[in-house]
Amino acid sequence: MDTVHGWAFATPTYLAFTSRLVPRPNDTALVVNSKPPQGGLPALNENFGAPYAIALGPLLSPLGIPCEQPPWGYVAGIDLATGRVAWQHRNGTVRDLAPVPLPFRMGVPNLGGPIITAGGVAFLSGTMDYYVRGYDLASGKELWRSRLPAGAQATPMTYEGADGRQFLLVVAGGHGSTHTKPGDDVIAYALPR
Repeated sequence: MDTVHGWAFATPTYLAFTSRLVPRPNDTALVVNSKPPQGGLPALNENFGAPYAIALGPLLSPLGIPCEQPPWGYVAGIDLATGRVAWQHRNGTVRDLAPVPLPFRMGVPNLGGPIITAGGVAFLSGTMDYYVRGYDLASGKELWRSRLPAGAQATPMTYEGADGRQFLLVVAGGHGSTHTKPGDDVIAYALPR
């Protein structure tokens, strides 16, 4: 949750995950990852040196869909003066989760928090569909979105350029535990002047 001007922006997720211990044959064998990660990065959940690795993932039916009814994720605005939820709606589509890429706004899990600008815009790139979105903090209205080449599953960042213009930076790297498409893209968007 991030705050600005008396408002908080939250991204609650309602999806059960499972963690299963997997015995290791030795200290260095890959047990829960099918191949070594690119670029020499550590393999997720392998726990090298320990007797068990961890197979982590969402609780899914044999059809590959969550065992809970949707929505699985929201965005919400909390008025910090009253402590009440001022608005809440489903966030994200099942476009990149379903066998057929349908853009149904079911509300999907989110892994990564928002960043809020001083102007009251919340940016979020952690949904399981491959989008970065901008929301009006006070109303919850989606102001902007852009398709990403892979899953971001991370909090975006902003920075000010040499000319004083604000930029939004998103890293679309995917996430092993959520089975989103891996990537190595770093994308910067220039905010309007």
